[in-house]
Amino acid sequence: MFLYSCARLVCHQNQPHTPLFNFGYHCQPSKATAGKLSQPGNEHFAHLKGRMADYPKEGKTDEIPNFIQLTDLASEHVGGKVLFATDDFFAPAENLLKKHRPSYKPKEYTEFGKWMDGWETRRRRTAGHDWCIIQLGIQGLIRGFDIDTAFFTGNHAPRMSIQAACLQNEDIPDIPPRGTKLGCAATAEEFEAIEKLESENWHCLVPMEELKPGYSGSNHNYFPISSHQRWTHLRLNIFPDGGVARLRVYGTGQKDWSSADPKELIDLVSMVHGGACVGYSNAHFGHPKNLIGIGKPKSMADGWETARRLDRPPIIETDEDGVLLVPGSEWAIFRLAHPGVVTQIEIDTHHFKGNYPDTCKLDGCVLTSPEEEEGILQKWHLPNVKWKPLLSVTKLSSNKRHLFDSVALQLQNVITHVKITIAPDGGLSRLCLRGFPSSICLLRPSEGVLSSR
Repeated sequence: MFLYSCARLVCHQNQPHTPLFNFGYHCQPSKATAGKLSQPGNEHFAHLKGRMADYPKEGKTDEIPNFIQLTDLASEHVGGKVLFATDDFFAPAENLLKKHRPSYKPKEYTEFGKWMDGWETRRRRTAGHDWCIIQLGIQGLIRGFDIDTAFFTGNHAPRMSIQAACLQNEDIPDIPPRGTKLGCAATAEEFEAIEKLESENWHCLVPMEELKPGYSGSNHNYFPISSHQRWTHLRLNIFPDGGVARLRVYGTGQKDWSSADPKELIDLVSMVHGGACVGYSNAHFGHPKNLIGIGKPKSMADGWETARRLDRPPIIETDEDGVLLVPGSEWAIFRLAHPGVVTQIEIDTHHFKGNYPDTCKLDGCVLTSPEEEEGILQKWHLPNVKWKPLLSVTKLSSNKRHLFDSVALQLQNVITHVKITIAPDGGLSRLCLRGFPSSICLLRPSEGVLSSR
């Protein structure tokens, strides 16, 4: 049994050689408690602040960190799942991974007690504490946690810690399926199976910290992480019992490129492989990171949608090719999961029927990590960055999957970043950039960015 040892652990972080292209953001660890968090490194995300569909809105919050712009690697939406929990008496641990925000139903009760939208264990009357094991839906680098205690006011877990492991499939024992969990604790069979993981010895990412009760405006407990390792599983410990509404695990995916088939097309921008959105002009109704999400889009909410541009003319006109004559456009920039050559582009407007863009175009370039950081700090107002056309201005249709292969593509060189521009505004559901990763080592940053400094 794990006996509070995580509180005494010094987080052990392996520090491998930093590659030329660092495809994850650095966020230094904080020693502050949950109430007073410093956020070093967040200046690189400053341009991302603004109106976004997934931004916390339930009252005034303290120092919202910008790592929440990254992907939630544990969400059920991307395949995260709970493998084990010591107790699920009042509410099952699966609620931790729900995509939507916690809700509250003041008059709803189950046969075991008050209905709660989170994970809540019984009041412990035996030795120990409660914990659960979570398998990440996307394996990768973790940049920060949000432990949300929303609506758990007199019954929240007062303390918690988080441990992590990087496991191969053969390392995972046969664990009994959880099924419907409510009003029960883990069985002896489940304990016996999960003990084979020796999770009490996993790396400590967050030592024991206090949690705030789940009142509006103070329910988010943020913890930045500076680990450079790839993680696949987490252990969330709560001390000694109580409730937590959501566990958000923000970071970027990381594919094991050594096992990739060199002859197989790979989606180089997918968040599963490590692609990330590093800039955009507008995200009023939906964040552009949704474009590189997993699987088919479920609705417009699962895509990128901008506000209607106010500079569009009172009466719309078109040119001889049917392209709208409008002055403005919107854009988003993505870092590829691996430098490579793009040979096939898929742009999907599924679900966007009356609000799809008229046209789009794609440009690519090569940037080093320092150059990317400069672009983020300058909100990508870097005229000397040499974007090269990948796909010329192309008309789009509503609710349709558009495919473009190497015949239509203009750029056949290795790139690290891509910029998609839509005109005048609207929404897209998915962007796939299939191609081949390149082992070419790009040694020099572009002269343009250096001169601008």
